[in-house]
Amino acid sequence: MAYRTAAAEPAAVPAGVAARPPHTNPRTPVKLPRRRGASTPWLYLAPALVVLAGLLVYPIYQLGLISFLEYTQAQVSGGEPTTFQGFGNYRTLFADSQFLQVLLATLVFAAACVLATLAVGCTLAVLLTRVRALPRLALMLAALGAWATPAITGSTVWVFLFDPDYGPVNRILQLGDFSWTYGRFSAFALVLFEVVWCSFPFVMVTVYAGIKAIPEEVLEAASLDGASPWRIWRSVMAPMIRPILVVVTFQSIIWDFKVFTQIYVMTNGGGIAGQNLVLNVYAYQKAFASSQYSLGSAIGVVMLLILLAVTLVHLRLLRRQGEEI
Repeated sequence: MAYRTAAAEPAAVPAGVAARPPHTNPRTPVKLPRRRGASTPWLYLAPALVVLAGLLVYPIYQLGLISFLEYTQAQVSGGEPTTFQGFGNYRTLFADSQFLQVLLATLVFAAACVLATLAVGCTLAVLLTRVRALPRLALMLAALGAWATPAITGSTVWVFLFDPDYGPVNRILQLGDFSWTYGRFSAFALVLFEVVWCSFPFVMVTVYAGIKAIPEEVLEAASLDGASPWRIWRSVMAPMIRPILVVVTFQSIIWDFKVFTQIYVMTNGGGIAGQNLVLNVYAYQKAFASSQYSLGSAIGVVMLLILLAVTLVHLRLLRRQGEEI
C-alpha cells in the first residue's frame, strides 16, 4: 500500500487567485493577446485627420516649399520661372539686421505679455475665491465679455480710449494731446494692455477651476497657521495646481508670440518706420506689401520652428508630470 508524502501534495491555491502555470518564471513578462478592434478608434478619427491634413499639412508644405524658391510678384504673374534658392532666403533673412531686431522685439514683447497675463489672471482667480457670489458673477461676466470680443473690435475700442484728441484716458490722466502710438515703448505698452485684457479671462477661469479643486481643509489649515495670502498661494495653491499653470503658461506663450491683429490695427501696420513690428506683421509686410513671398514664407517657417520647440517642451513637461502622478 503506497502512501503519499506531504511534499507530494500540491499547494492549495486560495480562492479567487488564479493558479500560476507550471515552469513559469514570475519575473518573465506575459504577452497579452492583441485586443480585437484596436484599429477601431483610428477609423473614427480618420475623417478628422483627413481634414486636419488638408488644413495644416498641405499649407505647411507649401510654406516650406516657397521659402526655398525665388517667389516674387513676377513668379505669381507667371512672367518668370521660379528658381530654387536653397537656404539663400534664410541667409538673406538672418543677415538682415531689421529681422534680428524684430525677432528680439517679438520675444521680449511676448514674454512681457505672458508674465502680465499670468499675473492678472492668477490674481483675479484668487480674488474670485474670496468674494461673495454677486461680485464673483459680475467679474466672471465681465471677463468672459472681454474674452468673447473679437480682436479687431477690441483693438479699435482701445485705440479710441487712448486717442489723444477724443479718448477719455488722456482726459482722466490729464495727459493733454499725448499720443500713445507715437513712441515705440508707449505703443508696445498700449498693445500689451489690450492683449492682457483679452487674454487674462482664460487664465483666470482655468486657474480658478484648479483652486476650487483643492480641498478646503488644506487652505483652512494654512490660514490657521498664520500664512499670508501670498504665502498660501506660493506654498500651497501654486504647487497643487502646477499642471494647470504649465498649460496656461504655454498656451499664453503660443498665443502672444503670434500676435498680429492688435499690432496691425493699433499701430497702423507696425508703427512709425516699423518701430513696433513683430514677426507676424513683418512677414505680412514682406510677403504682401513688398511682394517678397519667399522671404515672408521663410519668416513663417522660423516662427513655426520656434513654436514647435515650445510645443515639444510643453509635451515633455506634461509627460513628466504624468509619470510623477
